Amino acid sequence: MATDPYAAPRARVADLPAATADGGFIAEGRAVGAGNGWQWIADAWGYFARQPGVWIAVAVIFVVIAIVLNMIPVIGSLALALLSPVFAGGIALGCQAMREGGELEIAHLFAGFKHNTGKLVMIGVLNLAAWFVIGVVIVVVGGASLAALMMGGDPGAARVAASAGIIALALLIGFALAVPVYMALWFAAPLVALNDFDTVSALKTSFFACLRNIVPFLLYGIVLFAAAIVATIPFGLGWLVLGPVLAASVYTAYRDIFYAA
Repeated sequence: MATDPYAAPRARVADLPAATADGGFIAEGRAVGAGNGWQWIADAWGYFARQPGVWIAVAVIFVVIAIVLNMIPVIGSLALALLSPVFAGGIALGCQAMREGGELEIAHLFAGFKHNTGKLVMIGVLNLAAWFVIGVVIVVVGGASLAALMMGGDPGAARVAASAGIIALALLIGFALAVPVYMALWFAAPLVALNDFDTVSALKTSFFACLRNIVPFLLYGIVLFAAAIVATIPFGLGWLVLGPVLAASVYTAYRDIFYAA
């Protein structure tokens, strides 16, 4: 029987205790030190530095795919949202191959279409559903408040100021709701692609793993925010490096949090 070159060691969460001897996998993740947030980025840079040309090629191909899909009205954007976790799963498989001494290949970008594709697509479905709910909440809160304001007797200047405040409040509510969505998504694709989690378990596990590691994620976010500013200055060309490093850092954080060694 032929061996699939993109296959990765898998472990079903139902068959695992809190940790196993197989790589020390920790089924629910663990809390790590605050400084690990920086280490995730440093380790991700190591992955990028090993094969910068391939990483940049993978990034460019993904961007081209995203642009082409977004040119298709409505359907293209939906397709991109549904397929993004599949691409993320492929990148996780590529990082796993690099960790085991292999090389990242452009084909890894599409490896998620061979492994648990349905589960990865379902991550995209639930992500779309979550954003739809968030959008509805923003519209309802903002729209209802603005309607009530318009029916009031406030003078023009006061009404404008109040309208701005209502819009800001609606956006803040949307941001507050978006954070747990991102937490649920962050490790979902690697858990599905590498550990054979079902979609719902992957989302729940990712959320609580992020929750246990709020402090290192804060440091991680601050460093990436600063890096994003720098990457954007030279006509956005820095993203050819930062994009791959960010993608690899999801894997390095996953390894740190879900493996004892």
